Amino acid sequence: MEYVLETNNIEKRYGHFKALTNLNMHIPKGAIYGLIGKNGAGKTTLIRLVCGLQKATSGEYTIFGISNNSKKIINVRKRIGAIIETPSICLDMTAEDNLKEQYKIIGLPSFDNLQEILKLVGLENTGKKTVKHFSLGMKQRLGIAVALVGNPDLLILDEPINGLDPEGIIEIRELILKLNIEKRITFLISSHYLDELSKIATCFGIIDKGKIIKEITKEELEQNFKKRTQINVSNIKECVKYLEEKNLNYKVITNNIIDIYEKINVSELVVALSKRDCMVNNFQEKEESLENYYLNLIGGASDD
Repeated sequence: MEYVLETNNIEKRYGHFKALTNLNMHIPKGAIYGLIGKNGAGKTTLIRLVCGLQKATSGEYTIFGISNNSKKIINVRKRIGAIIETPSICLDMTAEDNLKEQYKIIGLPSFDNLQEILKLVGLENTGKKTVKHFSLGMKQRLGIAVALVGNPDLLILDEPINGLDPEGIIEIRELILKLNIEKRITFLISSHYLDELSKIATCFGIIDKGKIIKEITKEELEQNFKKRTQINVSNIKECVKYLEEKNLNYKVITNNIIDIYEKINVSELVVALSKRDCMVNNFQEKEESLENYYLNLIGGASDD
């Protein structure tokens, strides 16, 4: 498999504090790679290293097959577009003028493809409207437009939907998918909106305490998702006894809620439990989510 970005035992220390520890990551060409982790897990530090804003204490990474220790890495980074934390845009300028500034910053001789980029992100009709009058979603799309100057092959987005309303979230989602499919751009997306990330990512890296503890494709993840029936009962002890007798796979959630990870006949269950003086108050068919998988993996609640 061809990887756009690989890291090999990357470590980043600040004094005695290790922000990244023996971190190994693999981003396939053409993927939308979702980087998941708590605040402080090391997501932004990793992104800053890849973009050349900081240096690793030890370890190595390659971008498009070129090592970070090679002099060629400077030219390779020109194939990367990034938004780290907040978009780099000027509020008192128009969308077009913001893009022109980026063309100048990276040394492009002309404004070729400028209008095409604005159209790609849906900002071609903003005219002389200054960015300070844009919605938050429009500002985020403009940030992506700025990152697209220079036709990058890899886009790195740090929390791209943070603070957006539902309409803005949908716009960014559709834009990412469009760029991935039509422009064949590979994405590294750091986000704590796991439900939204699960809708677009093709693979995931879960980072905890500065280390990637799991990499998994969307297909593999879906195979791990367990469908379950969640029941609310009046007598948890009798319900547990019954499930044990039937050798059913279950998990006690609270004093009156149990998840059953088997295909069951709910009507038969209700009748059987009623004979044991245990009433089923309600039940729901549920399916495992990316968030649940993540929380189970790291063994605790997210603080995001």
